[in-house]
Amino acid sequence: MAQRRVCTDMASVFLSLASVPVHEANIDRYAQQDLKKGLHLYDTPGNVGLTNAWSIIQTDFRCCGVSNYTDWFEVYNATRVPDSCCLEFSESCGLHAPGTWWKAPCYETVKIWLQENLLAVGVFGLCTALVQILGLTFAMTMYCQVVKADTYCA
Repeated sequence: MAQRRVCTDMASVFLSLASVPVHEANIDRYAQQDLKKGLHLYDTPGNVGLTNAWSIIQTDFRCCGVSNYTDWFEVYNATRVPDSCCLEFSESCGLHAPGTWWKAPCYETVKIWLQENLLAVGVFGLCTALVQILGLTFAMTMYCQVVKADTYCA
């Protein structure tokens, strides 16, 4: 019985991996749509974290917008981009001509970086999960010890 379940689980994993290329285009499309919706929250009250994240990504990865810098035109209803898109940062440089802005799309640039650093990202994720599991284990052990001590003291 256990052997059949392991085989079924392995088959599910292989089928899932085999279908990844088929779904990759859909995943990319949905991710880009959601990111473009998020652009409209840029520089709005209560969204400082999102604003900082976009500014850091565009500055560090030397990119602008999800697909390209024209994504920002819809956000501002004008031919302008955030200052973090500028080749050389200066106050209000996002109002200048497109020749002074990064041309690379942030979605593809970050996606390539993640693919190149997949091992490091995976190890970081596993370490984070391990720390959380250990924390839960220690918390449960401590809880059981407290309950056991209360039972004998009462």
